[in-house]
Amino acid sequence: MFVDQVKVYVKAGDGGNGIVAFRREIYVPMGGPAGGDGGNGGDVIFEVDEGLNTLMDFRYQRHFKAKRGENGMGKGMHGKNADPLVLSVPPGTSVRDVNSGEVIADLIEHKQRAVIAKGGRGGRGNIRFASPRNPAPEIAENGEPGIDRDIQIELKLIADVGLVGFPSVGKSTLLSTVSAARPKIADYHFTTLSPNLGVVDTADQRSFVLADLPGLIEGAHEGVGLGHQFLRHVERTRVILHVLDMASTEGRDPYEDFVTINKELEQYDPTLLERPMIIIANKMDLPEAEEQLSFFKEQLEEDYPIYPISTVTKEGIRDLLFAVANKLDQIPKNYKPIEENEDRVVYKFEKEEKAFSITREPDGAFVLYGDKIEKLFKMTDFSRDESVQRFSRQLRGMGVDDALRDRGAKGGDTVRLLDYEFEFME
Repeated sequence: MFVDQVKVYVKAGDGGNGIVAFRREIYVPMGGPAGGDGGNGGDVIFEVDEGLNTLMDFRYQRHFKAKRGENGMGKGMHGKNADPLVLSVPPGTSVRDVNSGEVIADLIEHKQRAVIAKGGRGGRGNIRFASPRNPAPEIAENGEPGIDRDIQIELKLIADVGLVGFPSVGKSTLLSTVSAARPKIADYHFTTLSPNLGVVDTADQRSFVLADLPGLIEGAHEGVGLGHQFLRHVERTRVILHVLDMASTEGRDPYEDFVTINKELEQYDPTLLERPMIIIANKMDLPEAEEQLSFFKEQLEEDYPIYPISTVTKEGIRDLLFAVANKLDQIPKNYKPIEENEDRVVYKFEKEEKAFSITREPDGAFVLYGDKIEKLFKMTDFSRDESVQRFSRQLRGMGVDDALRDRGAKGGDTVRLLDYEFEFME
């Protein structure tokens, strides 16, 4: 089964907790703090495997979680970092965040990697909080939560040449004729429901990958007939072969078919029409095909190369394959680079998110929420008084107290943060 689009949930590993410990050795009184840091959580990483050509592995398993880091240990020992969770994807995979719409990665080359969700940092042990004022702190951090997100994974096939055209014009038959691919072929529309790839070898030892894309119909750019799912596979092809039924076996005019499909390609992505296009006049073995071809050439306004063929008699196919191979030799690979491959770091301004927000519930309680304040909450060890006092100081430094007063909070009012509830004190 061919799967080219799937939505999954990924969760990177949380960092391990730092611990509170003290050095206890004979003849070493007041040995000082010795709690080690927690290990870092595992990242969720996608890696390209050129042996894959479908997202089938993501069809039944939709949740992926990396392991958390180990907790810190005594004698200042650091917890072990968790191994990353590496998931294999086929070349041509793009990953998008469902909520923000941001493109996280566009994976093209074999062994190319991208971190989809970053693991959390390990919490600091009490050895890190020692200071001249507090040489024996009983305070340690919990591990930082790993990033979790819903992502949309799309596969845009990487083929040199794409076959486009209305349903039942002979695209699948052509692919099965020129390659070892065996797509399903039958005399009804949308026999092909998923793209098929075939490797074509020419007589002069050149080869290229040909993609048979499911038939397009009018309105495909708006999603009619699953148009979006088909059209995105055209994006990465270097040459477009436009297949036409020159015998009009279904009563349609070949020129109108040509104009309609080109319009759909243009409305989906205007740059598609800038690519080299070769017109294949198919079914030339049938009566009236020659007459239709002459009429088609008269109507054609632009100078496209036209190759009359018959997939039944195989006439004209050899010349067509040579023409396609010659055209591929003339144009560079990666016709439309989607991602810059240069090894460089790009620093860009990212607007800092608001640290916290306040709202009220029907029972009058004030509710604090926001990524930054919730992360701070999760990294606090509430079983230790010094940690709670530190958390209070951090909230005060963020301006939470003043913001609550501005919202009308008074001494004794209830304040909630996630599942924790505390009392506001003046």
